[in-house]
Amino acid sequence: MNPSPVKPTPAPATQPEHGVPAKSRPFIDLAASSRVLSEIHPVPGHEPSLLPPGDWTLVWNDEFDGTELDRTKWLFREWFWRRKMKGFTDKAASLDGNGNLRLSLFLDEDGGLKTSQLQTGSNYHDAPRATEPNPWGQAPLWDVGAQPKPTFMHRFGYYECRCRLQRLPGWWSAFWLQSPSIGMSPDPRWSGVEVDIMENFHRDGLTTCGSIYGGYGKGYRDAEDRCDFRVDQDAWHRFGLLWTPREYVYYCDGREITRTDKVVSQVEEFVLLTAEVQGWRTGNMDRHSPKTAAAVLNADGTLKEDDAFLVDYVRVFDPAKGWMS
Repeated sequence: MNPSPVKPTPAPATQPEHGVPAKSRPFIDLAASSRVLSEIHPVPGHEPSLLPPGDWTLVWNDEFDGTELDRTKWLFREWFWRRKMKGFTDKAASLDGNGNLRLSLFLDEDGGLKTSQLQTGSNYHDAPRATEPNPWGQAPLWDVGAQPKPTFMHRFGYYECRCRLQRLPGWWSAFWLQSPSIGMSPDPRWSGVEVDIMENFHRDGLTTCGSIYGGYGKGYRDAEDRCDFRVDQDAWHRFGLLWTPREYVYYCDGREITRTDKVVSQVEEFVLLTAEVQGWRTGNMDRHSPKTAAAVLNADGTLKEDDAFLVDYVRVFDPAKGWMS
């Protein structure tokens, strides 16, 4: 029998910075969590992982060593709902030479604030529209354009990221999984689920985790695991997800946050490390928001500071003996 999850308390009455109305998600007090990961998994030359008890095998990782991003592991997300997203750029992701990925703010020649989104696969909804004729020389009835080849797709496992959140308001960061075909079948278990292992909108440490399914229209649903919790904004944290054939279990720094066994994806998904500047999804999607500009820019239009979402590593583990169920 699975132990009961941590008892939630009412969520704080706050508005998320991304502009979506706040919902009455439960708020989890991590200090009250009785479920703690006790297994320290060493990785030579790097910070160790915190894993659920058992024998685990590392199946994919990036330690962000060196000075250049490994493009055999990461794709840049450029398209957003069939349009080239002006708020995304490939110029805001770099390695600092000390074993960390930096997703930073980038100011383009037109004064637009942008940042980068990294992924190991892509969503069919984001593909550009097909313009070439179909294989029979007719009109392009199949409107999904070419997709880049995924670098890593996986089903089940323990997914872990060690990171430090950005400092300035007006933009957010996330570590998550997505299916290429989310919302494209009546059963979300077989079209996939968006799993937000960590999503941070606020500069007071308020952080979100949990899954959503059914696509991004009228079928959208928050799963029962979706909740808020608070972390030290200035510290390094390990955010983890145990995805089994039967459930999702979320962790922060070894403490369980929440879990569910109601709607669990049974298909391969890809990994994302993303940041996003507020404003590009609203109106004509051509500019960051005035709120963001006031938060991060000086009066002369230059950046107030060199802010960044820092990532020490991303790792994916499987049970050494495979999944038993």
